[in-house]
Amino acid sequence: MFKRVALFLATNLAVLALISIVLAVLENVFGIRIATGSNAGLLVFALLFGFGGSFISLMMSKWMAKRGTGAHVIEQPRNEAEQWLVSTVRRQADAAGIKMPEVAIYDAPEINAFATGPSRNNSLVAVSTGLLRAMNRDEAEAVLGHEVSHVANGDMVTMALIQGVLNTFVIVLARVVGRVIDGYLSGGRDSGPGLAYYAIVFVLDMVFGLFASMIAMWFSRYREFRADEGGAALAGKQKMIAALERLSVTYGENTLPKQVAAFGISGAVGHGLRKLLMSHPPLAERIQALRNAPIQPAGGRVVS
Repeated sequence: MFKRVALFLATNLAVLALISIVLAVLENVFGIRIATGSNAGLLVFALLFGFGGSFISLMMSKWMAKRGTGAHVIEQPRNEAEQWLVSTVRRQADAAGIKMPEVAIYDAPEINAFATGPSRNNSLVAVSTGLLRAMNRDEAEAVLGHEVSHVANGDMVTMALIQGVLNTFVIVLARVVGRVIDGYLSGGRDSGPGLAYYAIVFVLDMVFGLFASMIAMWFSRYREFRADEGGAALAGKQKMIAALERLSVTYGENTLPKQVAAFGISGAVGHGLRKLLMSHPPLAERIQALRNAPIQPAGGRVVS
């Protein structure tokens, strides 16, 4: 938990520093001043930074994932295993009604896979060498179906939209509340924002940002249940359950870079605040939910 919170605080500090630098450049170099003291100016400012960073990350997601993992994109299969990977993803993509994703392999010891990309028809599905070694073909097929379902459900775009809304909310609320507190502490003097105001806003960015992260992670956990059902529909319910059971006993440490960690596999079990900040539900909950879910296989009958 503390590692995740420390990363969150460091990220927010970087965002605040970036905002300050950009505002200074706009005002001192280009003569453009965003009037964050007014409600309209503050909203423009919040929308710009709230959605800007989120969508830049989305558009760069494939490039960052490839660079961060060292993934090898399969252009021409070099062996039977790569041929199987490509043909399986192509069949599942056709069944899900999406354009064929890029398929990649990256070197990592743990059982893992992820999907990312800016849209349903411009995506990447990657698996670790650890997954290929530890799972049989049925289990690997289910994991691929899970990742293809993330793409088909538009989870990457939805997460970017949710993060943009939450970022905007945090920026606006922190500064509105900051004005009120600063005005109270200064006795209502209208002398403009001082150091106390910026210190208050910084703290509020942290606090409100933490709550925003909880909301984003709640949706991330929800979409994992949906992707499990999608994987079961594409590969078979028992195969998906078997894959999750395999993960529950053999999963290793997640070494994915933070940019795509939420779209990979996680075997973590958390309690209290740690659980609220987890991107994935515990595997035991996912297995039980899938056992209870009626599944409509692609082109088949419902399997309870």
